[in-house]
Amino acid sequence: MVMLQQQRRTGGEAIVLIDGECHLCQHITRYLIEHDKKRAFSFATLQSAAGQRLLRQGGLNTDDWDSFVLYENERFYMNSGAALRVLKGLGGWRSMLYAFIAVPAPLRDAVYRWVARNRHRFGGGAPSCLMPTPEVLSRFVKDGIAS
Repeated sequence: MVMLQQQRRTGGEAIVLIDGECHLCQHITRYLIEHDKKRAFSFATLQSAAGQRLLRQGGLNTDDWDSFVLYENERFYMNSGAALRVLKGLGGWRSMLYAFIAVPAPLRDAVYRWVARNRHRFGGGAPSCLMPTPEVLSRFVKDGIAS
């Protein structure tokens, strides 16, 4: 499987799938790249060839770009559960936020869905993503950016 080989070769332990047309998602990705000192996470947009392959592999909806997806250790995590696992993976004070996993998933995901529905208002939106720097680009898996 090409995606997993690319993941291992770049040293990433997990792949974060984000909406490539959402400025809030782009800001989140930049934040994660800046604070992921262990380089544990690689990235792909949901719209990219790599993102679509992973979504199909997980039996997930390939048209739902309101989701935050984490592929880690051959498992898929969605929405608030994925976000909390990513924060935990960053380490430091952010990992303490993982305590919110104790909140029932339906309640956490209701808050997540509200943010997802309003994300273009919070972070702006564009028909295409901003041009990533070479450092940011190096963190994306092969075919992980939609053209």
